[in-house]
Amino acid sequence: MKKNRFKIFLIVATVLLSLYFLFPTYKDYDFTRQLRSLAGADSLKFAEERENEIRDARFKRIKLGLDLQGGMRVVLEVDVLKLWDDLAKNKDDVFASIVEGVRNEARTSDKSLVELLERQFKERGIRLSRYYGNLRDSDADLLKRLDDESGTAVERAMQIVRNRVDQYGVSEPSIQKQGARRILVELPGVSKEAEVRQLLQGTALLEFKLLKDPEIALKVMDSVDKYLAGQGLSDSARADTLAAAKKDTSLLPLPEEQLKTEEQAAKEHPFFFIARPNQEGNGEVYVAEQDKEKVKRVLSNPDVRRLVPADFQFVWSAKPAFISEGKKYFTMYSIKREAELTGGVIVNARATIDPNFNTPIVTMEMNAEGSREWARITGANINKRIAIVLDSSVFSAPVVRSKIIGGNSQIEGMENIEEAKLLEIVLKAGALPAPVQIIEQRSVGPSLGEDSVRKGLVSSVVAFLTTVAFMIIYYRTGGTIADLALLFNILFILGVLAGFQATLTLPGIAGIILTIGMAVDANVLIYERIREEAVTGKTLRAAVDAGYSKAFSAIFDSNITTFFSGVILYQFGTGPVQGFALTLMIGIAASMFSAIVITRVIFEIMMERGAAAIHFG
Repeated sequence: MKKNRFKIFLIVATVLLSLYFLFPTYKDYDFTRQLRSLAGADSLKFAEERENEIRDARFKRIKLGLDLQGGMRVVLEVDVLKLWDDLAKNKDDVFASIVEGVRNEARTSDKSLVELLERQFKERGIRLSRYYGNLRDSDADLLKRLDDESGTAVERAMQIVRNRVDQYGVSEPSIQKQGARRILVELPGVSKEAEVRQLLQGTALLEFKLLKDPEIALKVMDSVDKYLAGQGLSDSARADTLAAAKKDTSLLPLPEEQLKTEEQAAKEHPFFFIARPNQEGNGEVYVAEQDKEKVKRVLSNPDVRRLVPADFQFVWSAKPAFISEGKKYFTMYSIKREAELTGGVIVNARATIDPNFNTPIVTMEMNAEGSREWARITGANINKRIAIVLDSSVFSAPVVRSKIIGGNSQIEGMENIEEAKLLEIVLKAGALPAPVQIIEQRSVGPSLGEDSVRKGLVSSVVAFLTTVAFMIIYYRTGGTIADLALLFNILFILGVLAGFQATLTLPGIAGIILTIGMAVDANVLIYERIREEAVTGKTLRAAVDAGYSKAFSAIFDSNITTFFSGVILYQFGTGPVQGFALTLMIGIAASMFSAIVITRVIFEIMMERGAAAIHFG
């Protein structure tokens, strides 16, 4: 007994530590059970009284993966090419064709974007300094700089996505980098797919831009209208524009004598027929939702673009301005291309309800520099309109009534307070350095997750009971001791998962089931060796000592090779593969300890106390 004192202490300490780490999991289960048994005010009172305990237990419990509790799995890809486009010091048709060529080739090539960009420039015989850096920079230096910017953008995007998810209130999210440009986001317990897409994809590029003078805006659009009505536009383009014309006399600003027929009005004013000017003369035009793409195609025509000044930009409203005869109409604003101020000066945002109009708004606070600039901008543009542009959409365009001191402003145009809260989160978390696209999305329902948990537990219990029965029947006393060690083994695995706040997944449960078999496999090797030693006439103690010492090398070699396989799977795998590898590695370490140390101590204690017989089959 004395010579095993340290081993006994180690076993007891390990058991107590495992129980300590697993206690929050039990508490969380107990709190959940009690909350489900209560209803209404009783449930709310219970949750408020034990808020800190519930939160602490949930934070420290064994976490369940996406496949066990339901939720969303989203793969995002950072649009590095858009980032490079924004970094370019000048742009032309050649540059646009290079970027488009890289984008098309990237869909089928496994080469990096930097390599594809380098080849596109070499094929055209153009140096990168034409668009980036200065003439003294070599192509190699500029390519390295772009590559570094891309890596930084992906890391920054990961951090911003993490901030947004944390503020959204998702418990136990998993956010990992996948490859060079992709981000894997797992959100357990989330079911509102539309909100999550908006939360993750919004770049949060906030800009404050002055609207163009209404007379200038209408004059530019009038020149476009006259051009389309003349001979300058091709027949196919004019036909496309005229095909979009839908009669809506409540919006037509044209004199009655010009409203002879729908076809004649469309021919005389092809642009204003689908982009109806606001009758107040404020420079805004209204476009039906189904005609937005047609207006965009007209304005992107090279001949039409030459009619629009360089500092002129057309931007759509984020929400429909009104609905007429079942059709949604969006506002198209004419604004200055250069922003007066950007969202980088925003230090805080808060969603609330406007007490005057009972509509949701988001109030914003600026830092000291932003406050000074905002005071200067508003002071110099009293009675003019400033558009609040978020992600290339105008949320509101208020008139500046007086100089605004203190750096406070607000965004209107949200449909409900939930949308305002999402905008608050996006603004507070910061702007993404480049747009991100959702290239893969999977959802797991909570009922499917519960079914997975139930089936996983049933599989584990069946595997455990089958193994226990076999060991007792075949090895008798030795099998019973091995089964006792197996209980400790499972306890240790769960304790380590809880202690390191690891996530248990369905493949992780498979790893535990595999570990149950591997745990008794070591005992099988030991017991068979003990049998061989006992046949030679050795005493029980000598046979046990020889069995453990001679079987150790085989047990260690087989377990260490499997452990290294688990390390490789964890290092290079993702999601479910990592869950399987994690429980496998923990299980191997726990099984070595339980099979070699715990069973050995039990045998020695039994022999010291003069057990009449210990049977190994």
